[in-house]
Amino acid sequence: MQAQLQEFLAVFFSFKAYVMLPLIMLVIALAVGLPLKRALLGTVALAAGFAGVFIAFNFFVANISPAVQQVSVVRGLDFPVLDVGWPPLAAITWASPLAAISIPLILVLNLLMLAAGWTRTIYIDIWNFWHFSLVGALVMASADSLWLGLSATLLLAAFCFKMAEWSSPDVEREMGLKGVAASPLSVNSWVPYAAAMDWVFDRIPGVRHLNYNPHNAAAKAADTDDLSLVDLLSEPMVIGLLMGLALALAAGYGLKETLELSVHVAAVMYLLPKSAGLIGEATMPITTALRDQVARRFPSRQNLIVALDTGFLMGHKSVIMTGLILMALAIVIALVLPGNQVLPLGDLPNLISIMSLSVLMFRGNVVRAVLAGIPVVVLFLLISSNMAPLFTELARKTPSFDAPATGLITAFTDGGNPLRYFVYQLYQGHTWAVGAVAGVLLASVYAWRRFVRLSASTL
Repeated sequence: MQAQLQEFLAVFFSFKAYVMLPLIMLVIALAVGLPLKRALLGTVALAAGFAGVFIAFNFFVANISPAVQQVSVVRGLDFPVLDVGWPPLAAITWASPLAAISIPLILVLNLLMLAAGWTRTIYIDIWNFWHFSLVGALVMASADSLWLGLSATLLLAAFCFKMAEWSSPDVEREMGLKGVAASPLSVNSWVPYAAAMDWVFDRIPGVRHLNYNPHNAAAKAADTDDLSLVDLLSEPMVIGLLMGLALALAAGYGLKETLELSVHVAAVMYLLPKSAGLIGEATMPITTALRDQVARRFPSRQNLIVALDTGFLMGHKSVIMTGLILMALAIVIALVLPGNQVLPLGDLPNLISIMSLSVLMFRGNVVRAVLAGIPVVVLFLLISSNMAPLFTELARKTPSFDAPATGLITAFTDGGNPLRYFVYQLYQGHTWAVGAVAGVLLASVYAWRRFVRLSASTL
């Protein structure tokens, strides 16, 4: 029975997210009473928006990966670990016996926390359950204990529910979307860090007054006929054009290849917000109906929040700008960071999504988001390098993933997530991990106090 369930999960999660997520949303839309026509149109629009985001990212990776690799060749550097992105990690997760059990347990945990009033988050992003289950699969593989693996999975899931809830005021303020939050662990695990860094920036003379918000600048420029240099730099496609130009020159490209890469990157940066806007429009009627339905079941629960994948945040210009700048910095840091063994490739564009929620918490201030993002990039590089042997070993045991025959593999961002790494090391019995987890919890207390303050100010 377990083998059949695992086979079903493997087939189910083999579908692209832009196929599976809209199907899940269609079922939810019909279950909460949306008319069939409206549910179908919303689902198709949602699928198109998600497909647009994935197509843009895949196109981006296909164009910049050769250029990034060429940069290392020109500099005569060798990186023994290959960044293949998140697919091997998802494959490791869904191939684990733990995955089949963790899905219903996470759903039950969410319902129990809702019923008890311990969270206001409705977590329907089943695709991103793998972010929780991955740490469980790693713990289970190392400790040979299903129960330890499940406890690690549920620990991260509960943490994620709270971080989605505590960051929802920022989503509402910056995106104008009420009752919606970002779901992936890879994104909202940074909520305590962003809250703490915002507090630190407020107390650094000079830095606290630095503010560059291209999202607001672009909105103001749209109301005037004058276009200044700052207005130009508020457009992600212009920065994308310049980034493509700089990367092509660093790689030693010819004129033709340089111009093509520049236009390709600019096109991706223009198309991402358009696709994200479609996701937001299609999602809101479904999430509103879902919140109303759950509120009827739990009448004492007010202001419920639906956690969704971060695609809808790609419409914020500050998010795109921060991701672009950090991608360029990540390549530079990777070239000079001692102890680093990986050159960001497959997971490099994921920085846009990873930092999206933090950007909103910084109120769209790209200066703060980039300064806070530099330590994030350093941690990603060092942790993903450290975890490469384990990821490679487990990936080669996974039938659904065709791992390279030689060499180590990793995922720059998802494989380097510090929270998942700290919890994994805690379960390995490393005493230093106790301090790291305690630091996260301490920052989480401040994030909670910040949430209470923001929530009170909106009443």
